[in-house]
Amino acid sequence: MMIHEITELVGAHKRRKRVGRGRSSGHGKTSGRGQKGATSRSGYTFRAGYEGGQKPFAQRIAKRGFSNVRFATEYHVVNLQALEARCEAGTQVDVELLARLGLVRDAKLPLKVLGHGDLTKKLDVVAARFSASARSKIEKAGGSVTENPVTTWVRDRSAPKAAKPSKSA
Repeated sequence: MMIHEITELVGAHKRRKRVGRGRSSGHGKTSGRGQKGATSRSGYTFRAGYEGGQKPFAQRIAKRGFSNVRFATEYHVVNLQALEARCEAGTQVDVELLARLGLVRDAKLPLKVLGHGDLTKKLDVVAARFSASARSKIEKAGGSVTENPVTTWVRDRSAPKAAKPSKSA
């Protein structure tokens, strides 16, 4: 055995700190917990972001601007190579089928089909969104593309307004 074979293992396993083993150990008496207070007691846990009672950082900084991130539409994303591998020719592919096949987690979100990979099978694909390459590859293979866009709530402007009740009652 050579010295370089010994030293490469040094530091690989750090010894645990043995606290409460007397003053000469360096970790006696308060066992590295300091004096009094919540952190010295057993069972103490702190919430993430807790700063000891002072105003938390997230509340101290100014809130400026606006973000559309709350209003973004999330999709289950599937590539054509996955459809080629898991679906048989002539199948109608939708988010429910892909959830059963395990390609997406569940059928709660709308489906978006991307064009990575090649498609040789004729598939009838129903999804909320298609990339341009996915649409052309599906149609080139003889399949059909049906787009069911996600509709958000829209005010019905054609309905007549309800008459306001008069105040002379």
